Amino acid sequence: MTDSEVSRPKSLKIGNLAIANPVFLAPMSGVTDVPFRRLAAALGAGLVVSEMTASDDLVNDRPMSKLRCEATGIGPHVVQLAGCEARWMAEGARIAEAASADIIDINMGCPARHVTGGQSGSALMRDLDHALRLIEATVAAVKVPVTLKMRLGWDERSLNAPDLARRAEAAGVQMISVHGRTRAQFYKGEADWEAVRAVRDATSVPLVVNGDITSYEKAVSALEKSGADAVMVGRGAQGQPWLPGQIARRLETGVIEGPPTLAEQLDHIRALYEGVCSHYGLRIGLRHARKHLGWALEVAARCGRAPASTLKNWRARILTSEDPTGVHRSLGDAFDEFGWSAAA
Repeated sequence: MTDSEVSRPKSLKIGNLAIANPVFLAPMSGVTDVPFRRLAAALGAGLVVSEMTASDDLVNDRPMSKLRCEATGIGPHVVQLAGCEARWMAEGARIAEAASADIIDINMGCPARHVTGGQSGSALMRDLDHALRLIEATVAAVKVPVTLKMRLGWDERSLNAPDLARRAEAAGVQMISVHGRTRAQFYKGEADWEAVRAVRDATSVPLVVNGDITSYEKAVSALEKSGADAVMVGRGAQGQPWLPGQIARRLETGVIEGPPTLAEQLDHIRALYEGVCSHYGLRIGLRHARKHLGWALEVAARCGRAPASTLKNWRARILTSEDPTGVHRSLGDAFDEFGWSAAA
């Protein structure tokens, strides 16, 4: 499909909330904290979703759970909750709503063993009756829209996403997101966007397709194959917080954008670094920022066509530093060297 053949995406609403565009930032534990969500939203993501927060941790006022649920101040505030008990899900949703959440998203897709081992996340797809009780309790607890994120099923023998989606819609869920893999696959192989079409056929609420959306071309293919109304960018946004916005603008206008200049990328990672250190406090923030610094360096080195040895040297220097001033100085030097490589 050529850009001229791409029709403008239809307007999208979740309940009565108008969504800016149909390219979302997926919730990712340890990644989509407030500073990263704020940056992605400012760069054009249509919707950003908080990190998964355990509902019982939120109810018990755990400090980190409160940090995960903070709003970005840009666009609708979406808090994603996980849990395996209806009372905790309901109370967690009430607390999130009282703290300014515009949307509550229920996680039934996380494949991590420490989550599924507690019968949360994608483990709930093994017992749809229990999953439905959690959905009903959450919907009943709040006035804001409730949405649901899931996988295709637990494994290839139980591809029950359409059944869960149908029952969730009947219970009041107002948008459904589907990662095109089973829990058994984790992140191996390729996302099956065509399999998501069975959810489209089973429901009428807005549908979001997720998994392996790393470019405009993949976003278009995922929309076509799944019949979804929107796409959700996850790991493809790591080191590239501008990617959801770029995909959205090209879907809307057909205009092709290259990656930001190295100078712009440097501004983005510096702002994110400062934001993370401020959000968590310096001691914890320095540790949390390292993954973002590493991804940003990899993207910049690729844009500058820098040798692998150059990237390795800068990663070793920057990711081990505990001096914010030194990190800023080294980032400037690293991006300068990447620029020289591009000009050579």
